[in-house]
Amino acid sequence: MKDLSAYALQLGDDALIAAQRMSEWCARAPQIEEDAALANIALDLLGQARELLTYAGEVEGLGRDEDALAYLREEHEFRNVQLVELPNGDFAVTIAKLLFFGAYQHLLYARLATAADTTLAGVAAKAAKETAYHIDHAVTWTLRLGDGTAESHRRMQAAVDEVWPFTHELFEPHPARAAESNWSAPVEPGALREPWLALVEPVLAEATLRRPQDGWAPTGGRRGIHTEHLSLLLAEMQSVHRAHAGASW
Repeated sequence: MKDLSAYALQLGDDALIAAQRMSEWCARAPQIEEDAALANIALDLLGQARELLTYAGEVEGLGRDEDALAYLREEHEFRNVQLVELPNGDFAVTIAKLLFFGAYQHLLYARLATAADTTLAGVAAKAAKETAYHIDHAVTWTLRLGDGTAESHRRMQAAVDEVWPFTHELFEPHPARAAESNWSAPVEPGALREPWLALVEPVLAEATLRRPQDGWAPTGGRRGIHTEHLSLLLAEMQSVHRAHAGASW
């Protein structure tokens, strides 16, 4: 049960941190319609995070609920991939992150929806529908920016180049496998790499963007090793809860 809790926790952390980052676009997006679209994507991710963190706490059996896991853990206790904690950057960087992470999530949830664990399967079935929209939205903007003006193309290519190295961590084995545990993840991350490439590469090609070469691949998020950006994000996200610990609203 410890490994199952850890698995739900890492998926929940991915969604939670991605939601926090996406919500930073509220009232800052390049157009009103996009402001609403990104806010809705953030809400989808937050809903996924709530269900997954709640389940992680229940399986863990230590009395921690979704709020405790979201607001009362330190940076080194979070198990999200580094990709989702990266700053938004300009709009192109946000779209590149949404394309790459959304494609991964959609493939993962589509397979997880048939898992033997009925709770994970239920969360995944709903999330698979949500992430289908996330991909569609990211693809639309990737094509618009990549095959747009010279400046939009330059920015979109720079964004893809910046974000690409962080995608490799998405497909690393679950830490339990690395520790030679008998437990195996319901969906093996490595099995998603080729389907992910098959989804992402045609989009880049149609957008006249160059697919970066594989090389430097930062890692460590699943083990609690993060970029300097996560501590700043958590300081903002957790401040109200920690300042008024135990308060009800």
